[in-house]
Amino acid sequence: MKTLRQLEEMLKRGGMSRRDFMGTATALGVTAAAATSLFDKTARAAPQKGGHLRAGLAGASTSDTLDAATHSDTFMQMFAMGMLYNCLTEVKADGALGPELAESWEPSADAATWTFNLRKGVTWHNGKDFEAQDVIETMHHHMGEDSKSAAKPIVAPIETIKADGKHRVVFTLKSGNADFPYLLSDYHLVIYPSGQMQESFKTGNGTGGYIMESFEPGVRGSAKRNPNYFKSDRAHFESVELVAIADAAARMSALNTDEVDVINRVDLKTIRLMERNPNIQVFEVTGNQHYTFPMITTQQPFDNNEMRTALKYAIDRDELVQKILRGHGLVANDHPIGPANQYFAGSLEQRPYDPDKAKFHWKKADVGDIVLDLSAADAAFPGAVDAAVLYKEHAAKAGININVIREPNDGYWSNVWMRKSWCACYWSGRATEDWMFGTAYEAGVPWNDTFWDNKRFNELLLKARAELDTTKRREMYFEMQQIVRDEGGVVVPMYANYVDAASTKLAHEEAIGNNWQLDGVRLAERWWFA
Repeated sequence: MKTLRQLEEMLKRGGMSRRDFMGTATALGVTAAAATSLFDKTARAAPQKGGHLRAGLAGASTSDTLDAATHSDTFMQMFAMGMLYNCLTEVKADGALGPELAESWEPSADAATWTFNLRKGVTWHNGKDFEAQDVIETMHHHMGEDSKSAAKPIVAPIETIKADGKHRVVFTLKSGNADFPYLLSDYHLVIYPSGQMQESFKTGNGTGGYIMESFEPGVRGSAKRNPNYFKSDRAHFESVELVAIADAAARMSALNTDEVDVINRVDLKTIRLMERNPNIQVFEVTGNQHYTFPMITTQQPFDNNEMRTALKYAIDRDELVQKILRGHGLVANDHPIGPANQYFAGSLEQRPYDPDKAKFHWKKADVGDIVLDLSAADAAFPGAVDAAVLYKEHAAKAGININVIREPNDGYWSNVWMRKSWCACYWSGRATEDWMFGTAYEAGVPWNDTFWDNKRFNELLLKARAELDTTKRREMYFEMQQIVRDEGGVVVPMYANYVDAASTKLAHEEAIGNNWQLDGVRLAERWWFA
């Protein structure tokens, strides 16, 4: 006999008619009136197929491509991983890891060998069958000696990848990695078809819930629902259109005037106006997103840790949280591990705003009376230019002169980030500590935006990665957070909540993913029109 909860789940998935629901619920002892009420409530919440979703998004660039190795912002993350392609694993809306193109996986005792059992019956948009060779060629794309992929540090520990039949892949790592299945959910690691990868970069041929119709880099992308999607309970919209809207005011106006159905990065200055609109829902998630000011530590004067320390004491984090985030976030402590991470060092002493200490370290740095250029654009994060101006005012009280350079939004990530010696930046954070550290702080990785190289940190990173004892891992990750705080080349003043907005015509499940914007950038797959 089914339980009432099972009946509700079947109804939500469209697997039960009203007549069958009423009959079975009555057999379970539910009154006719109560069963009718429950049916109506559940049926209204059930996903509905159909409709055209229009999303107005920040984070697009004219240099965008369908090669996920190059992706760095929300627009392409949503278009690729959230619509056209799939990864082997998926971080679910509640933060747990789940299967995607892989059905299951098993590690060896030392976590150095991982066997992934792949889904059978999955097809590419062009009809080709998905199989192990697709996974192998995709990983080699990121692993190549000349590869510029941002995922290269994730796949670097892989020693070999072998197929064990058409639907099983065996990864042998150079050393144990307890977090390896999590890493394969990274948005750079969407799987491409073997022998057709370059073609897929043009056509968008994937296994995802939507089939590409058009793509104009930095402008828009559109797709229609994949009728053969292997997730029968996902990808509900008939079609989806992503429109690049870099300006925050323009995005909010587009949602208010019903030109789009959903936007990312709500302008926190005017969020109250949006919250008063009965046709709009503002959804906010606390995750590991953090806003930063990275310095290139291989260039003078940022190669001087005393000067970097002075800059870390010269910023009023509380004021930035209140004025830039409007309270929609938390004060950070100059390291990238967020409160949603398992090994977050919450007990680490918080660095305060202290102009006197900033003066002390500036004097020890002995860099003279110099002016520091700080590049910023709101493409880096909403309010980045205002944050830089506030930072300038804070530092002036310590006798530190900052010159804020307002950079163009378009091309910011290709022309400013990792090119200018000091700039504004944002990170969405990662589901595990090793993932975050290995992406942006390990020596030599492509996205180490401070070009930082610390011997002790790198040693701990390798040890913690292979350590299965959670107590020992916690101790090592705590020390690593302290090393980054005290010796790293980045000022991390605040954790920012994800604040997005959508029409009330859109519905979704209770949990909203906390790893990236827009329900883990999978809104097009997980949401529907009520």
